[in-house]
Amino acid sequence: MRFIGSSGRRIAWLVVGAASLVSCRQAPKVPPPATAVAGAASDAAGGTKPHGDHNPHHGGVVMMKGDLHYEVVFDPTGRAYRLYFTDAVRDELPASVASAAALTIKRTGQPDETIALRIDEAGESWIGSGRPVEDPKKAGARVSFTINQEPYWIDLPFASAAPAPAAPR
Repeated sequence: MRFIGSSGRRIAWLVVGAASLVSCRQAPKVPPPATAVAGAASDAAGGTKPHGDHNPHHGGVVMMKGDLHYEVVFDPTGRAYRLYFTDAVRDELPASVASAAALTIKRTGQPDETIALRIDEAGESWIGSGRPVEDPKKAGARVSFTINQEPYWIDLPFASAAPAPAAPR
């Protein structure tokens, strides 16, 4: 009987290992139960998946600060600026989640207009009013608020969060 050297043994083990891998079959993939598919569809629409929904719920633009979502709605007439807060899955939060909020409207060739926002009567959003914005495409706004004693601000193009004008009839 002849003995196999160490390199021959390695080759033999590799052949045996490869043969066992080839002969093993993977279990067939089973489709997920119907409830899991429904949950996936819900997640795709934003439902319960954190950060799965960034669609505006109030006609503005949605931004994030960590897990906090906020939606700002600019009003070219200047009558109804709004700021809403939602959590990571876009469940509404009371406006009181912030301790202060303001907008600074920046128009070309004019001084900045700072608008202190206040919590609306329902406690759902911060609201404020100011002068009309004649050309939203040439204006900007600084959105600022304080949450957990931490001030935050961001500059946005005014047109990004202004509702689309009504179609002519």
